[in-house]
Amino acid sequence: MAGIYLHIPFCKSRCIYCGFFSTTSLQRRHAYVDAVVEELYQRRSFLPGASIDTVYLGGGTPSQLSPEELERMLNAIYYIYNVRENAEVTLEGNPDDLTPEFLHHLRALGINRLSMGVQTFDETRLQFLHRRHTASQAIQAVRDAQAAGFSNISIDLMFGFPRQTLEDWKQDVQMALSLQVQHLSAYSLMYEEGTLLEKMLASGTIEEVDEEVSLQMYEYLMDALAGAGYEHYELSNFALPSMRSRHNSSYWHGIPYLGIGAGAHSYDGSNRYFHPDSLEQYLKAPASLVTERLTDGERYDEYVFTSLRTSEGLSLTDLEHRFGAPFKKYCLQNAQKHLKAGLLSLAGDVICLTRRGLFISNEVMSDLMWVDEEELRQ
Repeated sequence: MAGIYLHIPFCKSRCIYCGFFSTTSLQRRHAYVDAVVEELYQRRSFLPGASIDTVYLGGGTPSQLSPEELERMLNAIYYIYNVRENAEVTLEGNPDDLTPEFLHHLRALGINRLSMGVQTFDETRLQFLHRRHTASQAIQAVRDAQAAGFSNISIDLMFGFPRQTLEDWKQDVQMALSLQVQHLSAYSLMYEEGTLLEKMLASGTIEEVDEEVSLQMYEYLMDALAGAGYEHYELSNFALPSMRSRHNSSYWHGIPYLGIGAGAHSYDGSNRYFHPDSLEQYLKAPASLVTERLTDGERYDEYVFTSLRTSEGLSLTDLEHRFGAPFKKYCLQNAQKHLKAGLLSLAGDVICLTRRGLFISNEVMSDLMWVDEEELRQ
């Protein structure tokens, strides 16, 4: 099985925290859709014979495209590729775009999963982020999607805003739970280099939330969602039983995927391929790619990082099968101090982050990362 990702870089306005490739130059939408269709045809041999289990339209803001533009791209995918009958087809959308009429069109196009960028239900923080929807629009969008027949809805939330309290965060989580969505992704506010948010921090206009408060928010999130029946199946992702994101799960389990569009990445199981973050360059040559040849050490690092993010953890047997006995030995040796400290657990041949380990996951995982390939081979 494999997946297809379409990157739609268009946004009506730019949020202060976003580090993804995007543009507010909406007049190039039609030319971009033409280029996407062309690339889909030109790269049809990238996943030879693969059955497509997931299609994901991300961005940017895919809901800025018209139903006709979305239909053109989806029709090309279904015509060129072997898409499974029960494939998960996701569209990321901004709440104020998801009107009842637009939702009706999405259902007719075969889109069966929505991912909404809500971020917060607090009006002041929505304005701070430069989000263009209101809290009431977010709530209404979820209800309209449910009324339109969508039974697989995910919402994104952020925590750790400047001056945000634990009580503020609890209100966001409880509102999300009251909407009875099937999936929730929650991320700590990140200060990405080059963003307006990062510049505000550097200038002293804002201050980061206290780290202890941020950890309390994450802990409350885990407890509240577990109590509501959600599985914490990845560091930032929670789902009701059988409602995990199949597309994102494929990333974390190393399944090949085809990335289409400016800034999109592809993975064939061994190497990565990507388009530069340039709309102009993409429109001139839609199938022109940069190839990133991954060393064994780089593939090992990626495997460790993605595996430990998931609730299934890292299988030492699978690691040895993929990379060889020396890599397994290296991983297990470097895991010892965290196993002794209770930050990692070992059950059979599977290493997992413990609850304590989740709070400092990056620190734990970095200690398992590859250091020197030649040394390992000796």
